[in-house]
Amino acid sequence: MQEKLVRIGVFYDGNYFLQVSNYYAYGHQRKRRISISGLHEFIRDQVAEEEGVDPRLCKIVDAHYFRGRLNAYDASQRGDTLYWDRVFDDILMSEGVTTHYLPVRTTPDGYKQERGIDVWLALEAFEQAFYKRFDVLVLISSDGDYVPLVRKVNTLGTRVMAMTWEFEYTTDNGQRMTTRPSQDLLAEVTYPLAMHSMIDNRIARQDAGIQRLFVQPDQKRNLAPQPDVATGNEDEDDQSSMIPGELGEGEIMSLKNGYGFIKFPPNNLFFHFTNVLDTDFNELRVGDKVEFEIDKDDEGNDIAKAVRLV
Repeated sequence: MQEKLVRIGVFYDGNYFLQVSNYYAYGHQRKRRISISGLHEFIRDQVAEEEGVDPRLCKIVDAHYFRGRLNAYDASQRGDTLYWDRVFDDILMSEGVTTHYLPVRTTPDGYKQERGIDVWLALEAFEQAFYKRFDVLVLISSDGDYVPLVRKVNTLGTRVMAMTWEFEYTTDNGQRMTTRPSQDLLAEVTYPLAMHSMIDNRIARQDAGIQRLFVQPDQKRNLAPQPDVATGNEDEDDQSSMIPGELGEGEIMSLKNGYGFIKFPPNNLFFHFTNVLDTDFNELRVGDKVEFEIDKDDEGNDIAKAVRLV
């Protein structure tokens, strides 16, 4: 008897996937981003294992990516954001992923918010599952708001695989955030995947499938790590009157998981990896000389943005 093709639909919660990719690039030992092509290969292999079929019979027939997006003006104020958005769009297109964007809204108190993306994802996922008759729908999210979607998809006889992670990351304001999957979501799906533990366990075994899950590293600068900068008193000019938009120069004092501090008396200025321009955050070293633009965070503290190597 001829074996039947297993049709897979993949649906990305884009903001969630971005946080996952950032975590592996800046907060994990791999120091690499998730590869879309590698992830799709991993999905096919995992579905084949769960369904008990040959991986060659598992095909991703549809993939969709949903995310809120800054308008052109706001993006232009954030360094190379427009360029890197286009680069990622090119990657998604090359892998056959359809993109869906809604504008990020600014609240009266100045915060940026995604609104309506989760609803759009749920509606599109159900409609596509209904018409295209996926055998397995893969949801890349840990949000309990998708429980009604999973229940509706289950009524179609479609199995749902949820790819979820537990991790901590640092926001661009230096706030530590913890992400954990909804237990309600995990209880409803057919195939819950705890990706964080699966990846770490298989990294330890040098698993080839996990190696392909990450983007190959770019060539790094031939720069040896420098010792930590001493924190004693320095005979430097007092720069206590810092004005937003003013340019400054200093040296990197410390680097953490996705953020660091620049030595700039009288304060050490916080900076986030998203504020590094013209180089990758992972290429920075303690002691590097940098120039930057002074800004304020939401609490009025001085921070550095538009950070460049001198």
